[in-house]
Amino acid sequence: MKVLVTGGAGYIGSHTAKALAAAGHEPVVLDNLFRGHRWAVKYGPFVEADIRDELAVRTALREHKIESIIHFAALAYVGESVEQPGLYFSNNVEGLRSVLDAAMKEGVANIVFSSSCATYGDPERVPVDEECRQRPVSPYGDTKLVGEHLLKWFEMSGPIGSVALRYFNASGCDPDGEIGEDHDPETHLIPSAMLAAQGRRGPLELYGTDYPTRDGTAERDYIHVSDLAAAHVLAVGYLAGGGKSTALNLGSEKGATVREVLQAVEEVSARKVPYVERPRRAGDAIALRASAKLAHETLGWKPVMSDLRTICETAWNWYSHAR
Repeated sequence: MKVLVTGGAGYIGSHTAKALAAAGHEPVVLDNLFRGHRWAVKYGPFVEADIRDELAVRTALREHKIESIIHFAALAYVGESVEQPGLYFSNNVEGLRSVLDAAMKEGVANIVFSSSCATYGDPERVPVDEECRQRPVSPYGDTKLVGEHLLKWFEMSGPIGSVALRYFNASGCDPDGEIGEDHDPETHLIPSAMLAAQGRRGPLELYGTDYPTRDGTAERDYIHVSDLAAAHVLAVGYLAGGGKSTALNLGSEKGATVREVLQAVEEVSARKVPYVERPRRAGDAIALRASAKLAHETLGWKPVMSDLRTICETAWNWYSHAR
């Protein structure tokens, strides 16, 4: 199939474009390069455009004979979303609306949507399954939940089928070292720890050492970006085969604390990670782990690279050699 990958010059989008090409599909990347990277577009045609430009999206769909869409294009900094909610609703919600309208007008019926565990907010139970109430605590999380609602309403008004993938902590890098994670600013724990170990940033700030966990630090579910990419490819095939619209969690179903992550980074890098301890941040959950049973059952998906060691090894390879 020919698949439009909006935001395909970004972290997860570029890894998914590679996975699509490896599976025999043609990824067509559409990205405005606001936070994506031209060097990350390696596996198919590139269209430089903003998703809010509906005419540009329609033109790309028509000229490239697109059969399915994977929609990544979104802003994704929680703190920034609190400071600039208008920017986030404009890009994340209005952008998706534009893509959906373009898809309906050009007869593209299937869309895989990059959603987030942020739609759950502070979840009512752990592990988090799809039946947990969605109560976002940030504008970013709310834009993803509104996006899921948009998918539902567009399906009721036209022939749009969708899979919303709610993933937990995307991590790691392409095992071949061709592409990787490159954010500015970098806020994710694993790359931040590696940059600190390399002396390319100041000491890491460790927020909270008195949580009721095995070592006092917060626990999160880390999922390798290549496993996420594989799930998107499976979701495209699922919809093309007539699968019903659904929403699925993607996670490793295992938790790692902040201290365990730092230890893993130190082991693979053979360097110490300098850090300073800070008080807990308001709103940070004690522990977040996914239940991905429904993704296993619906897509036949299982993560194969999401042990912490592999995640850190592939990330260190990228940060120490490719950049």
